[in-house]
Amino acid sequence: MGDHVLVCVDGSEESIRALDHAFGLPDADVTAITVVHPFDIDPLTPGLQSPLGQAGVPAYSQEWYQKQWDNAHDLHEELLERAESFDGEFDSVVKLGTPSKEILQYAEEHDVDQIVIGAASDDKLSHVLLGSTAETVTRRAGVTVTVVR
Repeated sequence: MGDHVLVCVDGSEESIRALDHAFGLPDADVTAITVVHPFDIDPLTPGLQSPLGQAGVPAYSQEWYQKQWDNAHDLHEELLERAESFDGEFDSVVKLGTPSKEILQYAEEHDVDQIVIGAASDDKLSHVLLGSTAETVTRRAGVTVTVVR
Protein backbone atom coordinates (compact mmCIF):
# COMPACT_ATOMS: atom_id res chain seq x y z
CA MET A 1 0.00 0.00 0.00
CA GLY A 2 1.39 3.38 -1.04
CA ASP A 3 0.77 6.92 0.11
CA HIS A 4 -2.91 7.82 0.35
CA VAL A 5 -3.51 10.80 -1.96
CA LEU A 6 -6.78 12.74 -1.87
CA VAL A 7 -7.66 14.58 -5.09
CA CYS A 8 -10.33 17.28 -5.15
CA VAL A 9 -12.36 16.92 -8.34
CA ASP A 10 -15.19 19.13 -9.56
CA GLY A 11 -15.08 18.32 -13.26
CA SER A 12 -13.08 21.41 -14.25
CA GLU A 13 -9.98 21.09 -16.43
CA GLU A 14 -7.86 22.10 -13.45
CA SER A 15 -9.24 19.32 -11.28
CA ILE A 16 -8.77 16.71 -14.02
CA ARG A 17 -5.14 17.84 -14.36
CA ALA A 18 -4.82 17.40 -10.58
CA LEU A 19 -6.17 13.85 -10.89
CA ASP A 20 -3.78 13.05 -13.73
CA HIS A 21 -0.92 14.43 -11.60
CA ALA A 22 -1.92 12.12 -8.73
CA PHE A 23 -2.09 9.14 -11.09
CA GLY A 24 1.51 9.88 -12.02
CA LEU A 25 2.80 9.82 -8.44
CA PRO A 26 4.90 6.76 -7.63
CA ASP A 27 3.42 4.21 -5.22
CA ALA A 28 0.19 6.13 -4.58
CA ASP A 29 -3.35 5.09 -3.79
CA VAL A 30 -5.80 7.76 -4.92
CA THR A 31 -9.19 8.84 -3.62
CA ALA A 32 -11.15 11.43 -5.60
CA ILE A 33 -13.51 13.67 -3.60
CA THR A 34 -16.26 15.95 -4.89
CA VAL A 35 -18.22 18.21 -2.55
CA VAL A 36 -21.67 19.56 -3.45
CA HIS A 37 -22.03 22.89 -1.61
CA PRO A 38 -25.53 23.40 -0.15
CA PHE A 39 -25.47 26.95 1.21
CA ASP A 40 -24.40 30.47 0.40
CA ILE A 41 -22.51 30.93 3.64
CA ASP A 42 -20.46 34.05 2.87
CA PRO A 43 -22.45 37.06 4.10
CA LEU A 44 -20.06 39.46 2.35
CA THR A 45 -20.75 38.04 -1.12
CA PRO A 46 -24.44 37.17 -1.19
CA GLY A 47 -25.81 35.78 -4.38
CA LEU A 48 -22.73 33.97 -5.67
CA GLN A 49 -24.40 30.67 -4.93
CA SER A 50 -27.85 31.61 -3.74
CA PRO A 51 -30.43 33.20 -6.02
CA LEU A 52 -32.02 34.43 -2.81
CA GLY A 53 -28.85 36.30 -1.89
CA GLN A 54 -29.22 35.35 1.77
CA ALA A 55 -26.34 33.80 3.65
CA GLY A 56 -27.10 30.51 5.37
CA VAL A 57 -30.29 29.93 3.38
CA PRO A 58 -30.52 26.91 1.09
CA ALA A 59 -29.55 28.18 -2.31
CA TYR A 60 -31.71 26.10 -4.60
CA SER A 61 -34.58 23.63 -4.68
CA GLN A 62 -34.34 20.00 -3.64
CA GLU A 63 -34.47 19.06 -7.32
CA TRP A 64 -31.43 21.23 -8.03
CA TYR A 65 -29.47 19.53 -5.25
CA GLN A 66 -30.53 16.09 -6.46
CA LYS A 67 -29.34 16.99 -9.96
CA GLN A 68 -25.98 18.21 -8.61
CA TRP A 69 -25.65 15.05 -6.51
CA ASP A 70 -26.45 12.90 -9.55
CA ASN A 71 -24.01 14.92 -11.70
CA ALA A 72 -21.27 14.38 -9.11
CA HIS A 73 -21.89 10.64 -9.13
CA ASP A 74 -21.87 10.62 -12.95
CA LEU A 75 -18.53 12.45 -12.83
CA HIS A 76 -17.17 9.77 -10.52
CA GLU A 77 -18.28 7.05 -12.94
CA GLU A 78 -16.18 8.82 -15.58
CA LEU A 79 -13.27 9.01 -13.13
CA LEU A 80 -13.48 5.25 -12.56
CA GLU A 81 -13.11 4.72 -16.31
CA ARG A 82 -10.17 7.13 -16.35
CA ALA A 83 -8.55 5.19 -13.49
CA GLU A 84 -8.63 1.84 -15.32
CA SER A 85 -5.03 2.28 -16.48
CA PHE A 86 -3.88 3.47 -13.02
CA ASP A 87 -1.72 0.90 -11.21
CA GLY A 88 -2.62 1.83 -7.62
CA GLU A 89 -5.89 1.57 -5.74
CA PHE A 90 -8.59 4.08 -6.70
CA ASP A 91 -11.66 5.11 -4.76
CA SER A 92 -14.06 8.03 -4.97
CA VAL A 93 -16.45 9.78 -2.63
CA VAL A 94 -19.11 12.48 -2.97
CA LYS A 95 -19.91 14.67 0.04
CA LEU A 96 -22.43 17.41 0.78
CA GLY A 97 -21.13 20.45 2.63
CA THR A 98 -18.59 23.24 2.59
CA PRO A 99 -15.82 22.08 0.24
CA SER A 100 -12.76 23.03 2.26
CA LYS A 101 -14.26 21.69 5.50
CA GLU A 102 -15.29 18.37 3.94
CA ILE A 103 -11.91 17.93 2.21
CA LEU A 104 -9.94 18.64 5.40
CA GLN A 105 -12.21 16.45 7.53
CA TYR A 106 -11.96 13.55 5.08
CA ALA A 107 -8.17 13.90 4.96
CA GLU A 108 -7.93 13.77 8.75
CA GLU A 109 -10.36 10.89 9.23
CA HIS A 110 -8.83 8.70 6.51
CA ASP A 111 -5.10 9.14 7.17
CA VAL A 112 -4.45 10.97 3.91
CA ASP A 113 -0.74 11.61 3.25
CA GLN A 114 -1.16 14.26 0.55
CA ILE A 115 -3.91 16.41 -0.96
CA VAL A 116 -3.82 17.36 -4.65
CA ILE A 117 -6.07 20.20 -5.78
CA GLY A 118 -6.39 22.17 -9.00
CA ALA A 119 -5.67 25.88 -9.07
CA ALA A 120 -8.57 28.17 -9.89
CA SER A 121 -9.26 28.82 -13.53
CA ASP A 122 -9.25 32.23 -15.17
CA ASP A 123 -13.03 32.41 -14.79
CA LYS A 124 -13.76 35.08 -12.14
CA LEU A 125 -16.59 33.15 -10.48
CA SER A 126 -14.54 29.95 -10.53
CA HIS A 127 -11.66 31.80 -8.86
CA VAL A 128 -13.92 33.09 -6.10
CA LEU A 129 -15.33 29.62 -5.37
CA LEU A 130 -12.53 27.20 -6.26
CA GLY A 131 -9.63 29.52 -5.54
CA SER A 132 -10.81 30.13 -2.03
CA THR A 133 -11.20 26.37 -1.48
CA ALA A 134 -7.65 25.69 -2.69
CA GLU A 135 -6.32 28.51 -0.52
CA THR A 136 -8.17 27.34 2.60
CA VAL A 137 -7.12 23.72 2.12
CA THR A 138 -3.50 24.77 1.54
CA ARG A 139 -3.42 26.91 4.68
CA ARG A 140 -5.20 24.50 7.03
CA ALA A 141 -4.18 21.01 5.96
CA GLY A 142 -1.93 19.03 8.26
CA VAL A 143 -0.43 17.20 5.26
CA THR A 144 1.37 18.18 2.09
CA VAL A 145 -0.87 19.97 -0.42
CA THR A 146 0.04 20.12 -4.10
CA VAL A 147 -1.72 22.75 -6.20
CA VAL A 148 -1.75 21.81 -9.89
CA ARG A 149 -2.09 24.42 -12.65
